[in-house]
Amino acid sequence: MEGRFSALPGEIRRIIKAPIAPRNLVIGAARPARCWRRLSPCAKQTDAAGPGGALGCAFVIVGHSERRTDHAETDAQVKVKAEAALAAGLTPIVCIGETASQRDAGDTMEVVRGQLAGSLPGGASAANTVIAYEPVWAIGTGRTPTTGEVEEVHALIRGELAARLGGGEGGAGGLRILYGGSVKPANAGELMALPDVDGGLIGGASLNADDFWAIAECCH
Repeated sequence: MEGRFSALPGEIRRIIKAPIAPRNLVIGAARPARCWRRLSPCAKQTDAAGPGGALGCAFVIVGHSERRTDHAETDAQVKVKAEAALAAGLTPIVCIGETASQRDAGDTMEVVRGQLAGSLPGGASAANTVIAYEPVWAIGTGRTPTTGEVEEVHALIRGELAARLGGGEGGAGGLRILYGGSVKPANAGELMALPDVDGGLIGGASLNADDFWAIAECCH
């Protein structure tokens, strides 16, 4: 693996080793510790945002569909968690996305708009916050929206962010919007090429080194 890594262009190596590049951000997700809504000095540190920085973490995922669905987390709770992450010096990756029933009912845009408005932390900017669009029905199912559907939602998110943060590089123009949901080597190239997709939040494929490597190479 090290030899293959060294063979990549310097820019791609920087993206993989330090995932803070303005575009084509690739993040592998694997068993993250929980981030809770308040900072705590107590020993039970898996329930607080604070320890992440001490462990060398830079990002924390909040609002993932499993937390929203299985633990009934609300947009308001996600927002408070994101703000706790910011206070701890971490960059929150705020996940939003519709379920299969919501998409089938034609409510995708309304759901995404509402989740974004309710979950975006106060003080969010391009420098400290990442948004990830993850249609729940596509996570781990092998199903993926068409590139047109993905870009339509990402363009909506960009527009909503512009209305709240401004359209410059410090606001919506520079804030990274990732796509997650059955991203794999076969579709990564066309997904990463979409105008409003700034990279991928990679879940299952990150557990296979060859698949994750192939996705990373699509960010060239």
